[in-house]
Amino acid sequence: MEENKNFEEQMEELEKIVTVLEKGDLSLDESVVKFEEGIKLSKECNKILEEAEKKITILVNQDGEMKEENFDAEG
Repeated sequence: MEENKNFEEQMEELEKIVTVLEKGDLSLDESVVKFEEGIKLSKECNKILEEAEKKITILVNQDGEMKEENFDAEG
């Protein structure tokens, strides 16, 4: 697995792994290796999403000035 793949490339690779695993043609050992690769990709994608969420800001016009506020996904 290459380290410098973007989110979309990693999701595409993860989808390929899921497809291969769903076919059921692999041995147990091969399935475990693919599953481990999938877990690593999943964690990396989650990390990318968390970092992107932290970067999201909302511009609010307050007292005639633009103000950056952190994005609150729960609000």
